[in-house]
Amino acid sequence: MESNQPNAMGCGGKGRFRRICVFCGSRSGNNPSFGEAAIDLGKQLVERKIDLVYGGGSVGLMGLISKTVLDGGCHVLGVIPTSVLPSEVSGESIGEVKVVADMHERKSEMAKHADAFIALPGGYGTMEELLEIVAWYQLGIHDKPVGLLNVDGYYNSLLALFDKGVEEGFIEGSARHIVASAENAEELIRRMEENET
Repeated sequence: MESNQPNAMGCGGKGRFRRICVFCGSRSGNNPSFGEAAIDLGKQLVERKIDLVYGGGSVGLMGLISKTVLDGGCHVLGVIPTSVLPSEVSGESIGEVKVVADMHERKSEMAKHADAFIALPGGYGTMEELLEIVAWYQLGIHDKPVGLLNVDGYYNSLLALFDKGVEEGFIEGSARHIVASAENAEELIRRMEENET
């Protein structure tokens, strides 16, 4: 696919991160705060001159964040499997789009191009992407920061499950701190830059 990216060179990052991969829903969810958080995260990336890597969709939270980053002049790389093109792209694609064979290749490509990862609210796909990247960190496959944007407590139950895993002996206490979390984008990025949890 052709890029409609005005700044194909990208912003390049002025801080610790040049490119952040954002996992998020191809739906907007029922709470307006989710869309507001996606737009805010996009604005924070632009302010810090951080390019976006994401799942390639133009609808839902994916569409909101990618449009915000693109309109702000930073580079947007979407990675999308052929099988989900009809459901996740509505009309014109946003930024540079790389079409891949399947979900496994999508995750591998997104990880390859990112310096860090953030999950916004989303469904099974978002949660699966988040948990796989956390597992990869635990296994030493990468050492890139992982953040959870816990908008209106959306991920409270998941964070409690992580704590339960530690309590029951399935997750090492040190591994519990792989994921940084915060309720707003500015605080989350700051924690990730400083390696806080």
